[in-house]
Amino acid sequence: MSNRINILQVEPTAYKAMMGLEAYLQSTQVSKSLKHLIKIKTSIINGCAYCVNMHTREARKDGETEQRIYLLSAWRETTIYTEEERTALALTEEVTMIQNHVSNETYLKAERLFGPNLLAQIIMVIVTINAWNRIAITTELPLD
Repeated sequence: MSNRINILQVEPTAYKAMMGLEAYLQSTQVSKSLKHLIKIKTSIINGCAYCVNMHTREARKDGETEQRIYLLSAWRETTIYTEEERTALALTEEVTMIQNHVSNETYLKAERLFGPNLLAQIIMVIVTINAWNRIAITTELPLD
């Protein structure tokens, strides 16, 4: 790994703004468990080792099972996730791989299950972890 820029040191105001998003996410109705699943799944899609490592550790600390963490890469092939989790994971994939757009089917199902406020909060969880992934990957944050 190279020695790349540390945004916290160089642009602390920008980093503080990102932390403001994290503070907002803590105040939402999105459950800790669902936030963990979204953050892990997004980080897997983006190939962000730093974030996969951090968020799987946090999820286990908060009681998430190894099985549910491991099966995130094949979540469509199992029934261990609730309908709400499956819908959020589908939305997570489509928002993260945005070049394919978010399908009406996925969006409408999420809107029906979550309602406008919770859906907006879930979208913000997805968008925020995508931003963190891009920061970690670009700056080559080392694993702890």
